[in-house]
This record gives sequence, C-alpha cells and structure tokens, in this order.
Amino acid sequence: MSQPISPELREWLVSQLAAGHSVPALRASMRAAGWQDAATDLALAQLEAGFPHVEVARPRRTEMPGPDLEGAPLYIDAGDRRVQVLQTMRHPRVVVFGNLVSPDECEGLIAAARVRLARSLTVETRTGGEVLNVDRTSEGMFFERGENDIVARLEQRIAALLRWPVEFGEGLQILRYAPGAQYRPHYDYFDPGEPGTPTILKRGGQRVATLVMYLQEPGQGGATTFPDVGLEVAPVRGTGVFFSYEEPDPATRTLHGGAPVLAGEKWVATKWLREREFK
Repeated sequence: MSQPISPELREWLVSQLAAGHSVPALRASMRAAGWQDAATDLALAQLEAGFPHVEVARPRRTEMPGPDLEGAPLYIDAGDRRVQVLQTMRHPRVVVFGNLVSPDECEGLIAAARVRLARSLTVETRTGGEVLNVDRTSEGMFFERGENDIVARLEQRIAALLRWPVEFGEGLQILRYAPGAQYRPHYDYFDPGEPGTPTILKRGGQRVATLVMYLQEPGQGGATTFPDVGLEVAPVRGTGVFFSYEEPDPATRTLHGGAPVLAGEKWVATKWLREREFK
C-alpha cells in the first residue's frame, strides 16, 4: 500500500531544508520513521516542483562514494588492508589503487567464478531487462552480496575504502576477456531518457560510481580507457580503478571501455555502487 504525502509532511520537509539539513539526512530520517523509498522520492520530487530553486532530487550531488584523499595520502587504511593511491584525476573523478586485492583473493574469485561463466549481458534501459550486446564480448557472472568469504571480505574493504555502505552496492561481477574480447566505450549510469530506467531505479536508484579490480592481467592489451580525457589504466593484477559520476550525464566525462585483449586472458571484478540500498 502506498503512503500518502500529507501537507504536514511537506511543511516538515520545507522547515528541515530551511534549517540547513541535507537531503540525504532527510532521506535517512524518513526511512528510520518507516517511510518507503518510493514515498520518500515522491515527497522530495513534489517539494522540488513547488520550490524549483531547491535541488532536492539529486542527493548524490552532496553525498558521493570515494576515498578520503585529504592530505594527499600515499596509502589508505581499508580496514584489513593498506591500499596504495597510485593516481588521481579530478574531472572525471578517477582514482587508481594498488594492493587492493591479494593474489590469493584473485585466484579464489577466478576459481569460484569459472564454472559459472556465461556470455556477458548488459542492462537494457528500454525495457529494464538484460540483453546481449555486440559491444561487450566478455564472459561473466555475478556473486550475490556476501556469497562467500572472499566476496564478503572484499565488499567490507570496498565499503571502508570508498566510505559507502555495503548495502548500497550491487553484487560483485566477474568478467573474463579472452584474446580479442573487449567492451567498447560506454557509460555505467542508466540513461534517464530511456523508458526502462524507472524500473531499473526501483532496486536502488542510480549508479553513482564504479570500481574495476584486475584479477589476472593479460599478456598484452586490455587497458581500461577513458576516451574523453585520453586516460588508459593498465590492467595490473591486484590494482583497481575507481570513478564516480554525480549525475547521469556525459558531462561527467566518464565514458570508458575495455580495450581489446591482444594476448592472454584478462579477468576483472566490477563493483557498481548505487545511491541507496540495492535490493
């Protein structure tokens, strides 16, 4: 049953914004009070319609995942692992991490995933389902959150490193790229203009960030590329590249792809982060 949006609730939201409380804080308060996500989104959207100068529909603009880079650290404590900061970029927001995944973890994830591989699918924003995509020629599978010890440990590490709740992450995807396989440049957010996007967003809102971790490096090729800024990240085992996108728009300059593997195999683990709990 839907929850009605009363005039009293709208007045309360207006007063809380006027008092300086952030939209994420209002969302958290409403959730704690028993409000459903759909009702919360509707109430904030109605508030924005009545007060167009107040940007209440984009909580990701004020609260985003990402590492604490205050003081330009060379290393970050991610709870159970000391992670290196190898490279950073401001626009797009890109951080390359070293020592993110141990060799044993890389091997364990590959072994567990190998028997469940299938041709990789992409989200179909016209319908909200999944389809084969000629631009993506890898094989892959998904682990459920916390499915095994390695997955659970890595998810906790990512949550600490990027300061974003485990529950806001999609399941960990493992991909295998054989020689010649690639993923042509694309965006990870869901296009707001596509008819299937509202269905996709019901599970946890928009994607706001991506972390690609390299489990096995190929003999040649396979870089993660950012064509808009001329950046290529080498797929070195145990390292990872993080990038975030404050809004679902090309202005974020997060167009990226996986260059063709020229020799050997590339294995990666991808974690997509949503703006709220992914269900």
